[in-house]
Amino acid sequence: MNTDKIYAEALASEYAPKDASKITALKKLDRKAKLPAEIFTYTFGIVAALIMGLGMCLSMQVIGEGIGMMILGIFLGIVGLIGMGINYPIYKKKLEAGKKKYAFEIIELANQISDEA
Repeated sequence: MNTDKIYAEALASEYAPKDASKITALKKLDRKAKLPAEIFTYTFGIVAALIMGLGMCLSMQVIGEGIGMMILGIFLGIVGLIGMGINYPIYKKKLEAGKKKYAFEIIELANQISDEA
């Protein structure tokens, strides 16, 4: 096995001019379709986890005192758990909406790239 030849070819392909503008555009469209769903999911998941954590702290009386704070803590913990539970289904719906929005452009560009190859 000639590793020098393999290395030389890999290095040459790295520096060779590439006409990847359509590939780059396709990647950007794909990112554009998925990014809003990902940003929402991470943000919503973090907020739901923080609410659940606050509820746990209140219910275990790490912060706050009295039965009222404990009941509030249990309520907040349940709200946080529900938020974390519905986060994935919301993500799937937002992702499908984003894919549907950019589907035509992505398919057209992918067909152009595959026809050229």
